[in-house]
Amino acid sequence: MRVGYFLSSEQNGPGELIAQARRAEEAGFAGLWISDHFHPWNDAQGHSPFVWSTIGALSQVTERIPVTTAVTCPTVRIHPAVIAQAGATSAVLLEGRFRLGVGSGEALNEHILASRWPEAAERLAMLEEAIEVLRLLWRGGSQSYDGRHYRVENAQIYDLPDELPPILVSGFGPNAVELAARVGDGFCTVAPDGDAVKAFRQKGGGDKLVQGGMKVCYDTSEARARKVAHHLWPNDALGGELAQILPTPTHFEQACEIVDEQMVAEKIPCGPDLDSHLELLERYEEAGFDEVYVQQVGPDLDGFFRLYESEVLSRYPATDGRSDRQRAATAS
Repeated sequence: MRVGYFLSSEQNGPGELIAQARRAEEAGFAGLWISDHFHPWNDAQGHSPFVWSTIGALSQVTERIPVTTAVTCPTVRIHPAVIAQAGATSAVLLEGRFRLGVGSGEALNEHILASRWPEAAERLAMLEEAIEVLRLLWRGGSQSYDGRHYRVENAQIYDLPDELPPILVSGFGPNAVELAARVGDGFCTVAPDGDAVKAFRQKGGGDKLVQGGMKVCYDTSEARARKVAHHLWPNDALGGELAQILPTPTHFEQACEIVDEQMVAEKIPCGPDLDSHLELLERYEEAGFDEVYVQQVGPDLDGFFRLYESEVLSRYPATDGRSDRQRAATAS
């Protein structure tokens, strides 16, 4: 398993994201995840820069590591034809280092145009059709599409990469996992869910790339780390469909009034104890993930990068970007 760094667009401004990306590559992380939000989950996080501008900048400050959107919703706020153009340009700039992670989205980001927020089944149907539009436009030439949810007329993307980026599909339930296995080039999620990985592979995912995301809050004081994690990311302890249906940061703040420090600490390793960080990484490895991306929640970035460079990444060495299963298949 490879370990990458998770750039949080909800918690950092664009300049901070660029600086963290540089440090992650220098430290030896195997790749970058970057979130795509219009709003943060709560006002305490305080940021939400436009991801496609940030990715353009990332292409100029990194040389080695791949970049994955984690994840873009190509269904409501931005039409899939526009995402097709943005993804193609990102792939050109990153010269083969771009991966397009997509998902069915959250009302938090997608409701801003005053569009109706569909039910889960319809959101998945829209996502599947959006992926069809993406791949159609990536063929090149003038293309038109007349679907149930989207129409495209005489659209041509002139700047296409030599190698098209893989499309990884996010999933948090059986229907989404099935969709990822059927139409995606890979699967991504934010929990060490071995059953989901197993289902993805059995339903058609085979040897495709599986990525995961996790958070830690490194600090020399565990008590301080717990307070920071609870202040910034209480929403990580919310269950059910709230993350998909609540429309504003204020609603998330209200829902999180029932979340205490202990609930967040059970989700996010807090403090300087290396074992707690490694234990969560091992859960992802045991669940069958090819890559996992780690977000540092707390302000002690120097301490986090020192710890991971000296004590963690050597246990999970960066490789050539292919999954272990893909390398084994090639060798055979």
